[in-house]
Order: sequence, then C-alpha cells, then structure tokens
Amino acid sequence: MLEHYEQQLEQWINEIVVTGDDDALFASGYLQGHFAVVLSELEVEADHSVAALDDKMKNCLKLAAKELEDHDYRLVADAWQSLRTKLA
Repeated sequence: MLEHYEQQLEQWINEIVVTGDDDALFASGYLQGHFAVVLSELEVEADHSVAALDDKMKNCLKLAAKELEDHDYRLVADAWQSLRTKLA
C-alpha cells in the first residue's frame, strides 16, 4: 500500500510540474517533504490505510499552520486535499 501512495505522489507531482503555477509548485514541494516523513512513520505501523495516512498528515498540517503564512498554509492544505482525493 505504501508503494501505491508513493506512486500516486510521484504522478501527482509530475502533473503539477507540467501544469501548475508557482503556488502549486510551492505547495506540492512543501507537502512532499511532510508526506515522506509520514510514509516513513507508517512503515513501522500495522495500519497503512488512507485513514491512517490522513490522520498523520493532519498532524503535519497542524505544524505547517504554525510555520506558514495563512495564504501559504491554505495552498498546502488544498494541495493535501487534492492528493488525498487521488489516493482514495
């Protein structure tokens, strides 16, 4: 399942590189780092479901809310929803 997530992420980022604007590129790059951390956490856990991934990503987004300006945070949160839809 984790391989599937990685493949979907790669496909999603490739689409953004081709069609996205600067905001989309920023958000996808920022999200990619957090996504990699979450996948490494899931590797050692039994639950690899989309729900488990979503829970961990929501925790990462809470940290992002503290690090980013509101506009940038909204870009990243929207990017996560876009990627999450692809993963479901």
